[in-house]
This record gives sequence, C-alpha cells and structure tokens, in this order.
Amino acid sequence: MIARRGERIPPFIVMEVLEKAQHMEREGRDIIHMEVGEPDFDTPRCIKEAAYRAMLEGKTRYTHSQGVRELREAISEHYLQKYHVEVDPDRIVVTSGSSPAMLLLFAALLDPGDEVILSNPCYACYPNIVEFVDGRPVEVPVFEEDGFQYRPREIEKRLSARTRAIIINSPSNPTGNLLEPEVMEEIASLAEKGLYVVSDEIYHGLVYESREHSILEFTDRAFVINGFSKLYAMTGWRLGYLIAPPEFIRPVQKMMQNLFISANDFVQWAGIAALTEAAEDVEAMVRTYDQRRRFLLPRLREIGFGVAVEPQGAFYVLANARRFTRDSYSLAMELLEKTGVAVTPGIDFGSGGEGYLRFSYANHLDRIREGMRRLEEYLVRRD
Repeated sequence: MIARRGERIPPFIVMEVLEKAQHMEREGRDIIHMEVGEPDFDTPRCIKEAAYRAMLEGKTRYTHSQGVRELREAISEHYLQKYHVEVDPDRIVVTSGSSPAMLLLFAALLDPGDEVILSNPCYACYPNIVEFVDGRPVEVPVFEEDGFQYRPREIEKRLSARTRAIIINSPSNPTGNLLEPEVMEEIASLAEKGLYVVSDEIYHGLVYESREHSILEFTDRAFVINGFSKLYAMTGWRLGYLIAPPEFIRPVQKMMQNLFISANDFVQWAGIAALTEAAEDVEAMVRTYDQRRRFLLPRLREIGFGVAVEPQGAFYVLANARRFTRDSYSLAMELLEKTGVAVTPGIDFGSGGEGYLRFSYANHLDRIREGMRRLEEYLVRRD
C-alpha cells in the first residue's frame, strides 16, 4: 500500500518535458532546450579549482550540520555588502541545494492544516512541498498586466487564523519579473502582524534593468532561501542555504542532522570561492543572458506570443500562448514533437499559468534563434 503523500504528489512537468526531450535526442532528434531552468554555462574555473584544492586538503568529511563556519560567514558578508543587512552566521543553515532548505523550513514552520499564501502562477514545487508536510497552499491570482506582481489587498483577503507565511520569489520563476520594493514593503508589513515572509532569492544577481531587493531589507520576520545553482552555474553541485529567524534554527538544525547530516564538505569550500572570486565570471554570464533576453522578447511577439510586461530578471519569459491554444500542456508536447523545441507548459505553474508557455533563454543565442525560426515556421502553417 503506497502512502498517501507518495500518491498525491504531482509530477514536476518541466522535468517530464526534459526527460521526453532527452529520449528524443537518444533517438537522433535535434532538440533545442528552452524548457529547463539550468544555466548552459560551465561552472567558473575558480570554483572548480577551489573544490579540487579542498578535496586534496582532505575536506571530504562530515561538517557541522549548519555548514562550515567560513561559508556561513561569507554568506553573511555577501548580504551585508549587497543589501546592507546584518545576518548572524548562526542564523544560516547550509543545505544540499535550495529545495532541501525549503523542505526543512516548511517542516519547521507548519503544523497540519496551517496555510501558506502563494501566487498563482508560481514555481511548481512550492505548493507540492507545502502539501508534503501537510500544510495548505492558499493561492492568490496574479496577472499579466501587473507583471504578475502580487496585489497586497488580494493577499489580505485570504489571510486567516491558520495563515503562517507568504511566499515571494523575485526575480520570479516562471515569469522573470521582479516585485516592486513598495509591494515588498506592504507584504513585510503583513508579517509584522504575526506571519512570516518566505523569500526565495535563488535568482538574485540575474537582473538586467533594475535592482532586486532582499526581504531582509524590510523585515526580520522572514526566511530567505538561496543557493548557488543559478547565478554561479552550479546546478549539479547541489549547494543552497536557509536564513531563518533565530528561534527556528535549532529545530531546522535537528531536522538537518536527521535527514541530511550536512552538505558536502568540499562543495561548501567551492561556495566560498563563488562568493569571493567569481564576480567577473558572473558579470559575463549576466551580460550574455541579457543579450539573449533582448533578442527573444521581440521574436516571441513577432511569432504571435504575448508579453505584456518585459521580464527584468532570471532567464525566463512566461509568454501568452492563447492565440494558439488554451491547453498549454498539449501545445508544449505538440511543439516538441513537431519542431524539436522544448518549452514548459504554463499549467506546470498553476491554473493561472494555463494558456502560457515558459521559455528559458539559458541556451546559446544561435540555438534560441533556430528555435524561434522553427516555431514561427510551424505555427504559421498550423494557423
């Protein structure tokens, strides 16, 4: 008999698209990947060299369950320099990627039936993780014409005695949009009423025409989820961290000890190099992403997709595909089969994403250009 949590958790659709695309590649098809949110760059050399040195020095053992002190101090310094906020290293727990940080956070915060406010559309795994620990996701619709930003009054309407947290993600997956600081300030004011804000800051640093803000600039009643996968092209290294209010650290630490023991030792030393040595590499990657973004946006519009508010961060465009279909899953699979272009159906991000497709521009510009050519050629014939 399979446990209910194993039966009820839905698939992560973008991974199913990726796996189908990879199967087609093994059969000889040329696939252009615009589905998965993974940098196409190699990890910067200074980071790899730091990991190699750490292995040679014997840093291959268990570490403190919260992470090596030097990495936590480097994270603390990063938040001080970039956001002018002081974070005690003892408030940081280093994890094997940001997803375990999210699991630990909600396991420490929620009792069965407690509620978490999240946007619709939102990152696909948020509601799944909340439900996995027997919490209840409460959706707030966000709209294309607002750049998919929260309307704080809509959040207030959905607050209840069971509400424990509000999730924000800026820059956002799947939209690539940033929350305005005024909106973040309003959301932070709600936290002062006894709630917490959970801020997923994994795409910080990937911003093009504006500036991102940490929730810690506005309130201490907040959890921050962050990591190294996106900004430093370290998805396979599995290194993330959680910044939590002091009263949550011991419960999170105990769960970390039981479930994960610690993050990999030598990978944590690579993380220090990422924070302290990789600035030039990051700047070059961000410039390249922006070039791709500037190419992709007008091409999507030429083909017939809608983009009301241009995304300012991450490496995604959530494009309105309702000219072509209201069934984003079927359209994404059709495009994959007919054109060899892999994109993510908007339904993966909630009912508010239906009728949209997410395009990732974490791919070489020549491949993006070819992908747009294929889509345009096919969709013109299809019309």
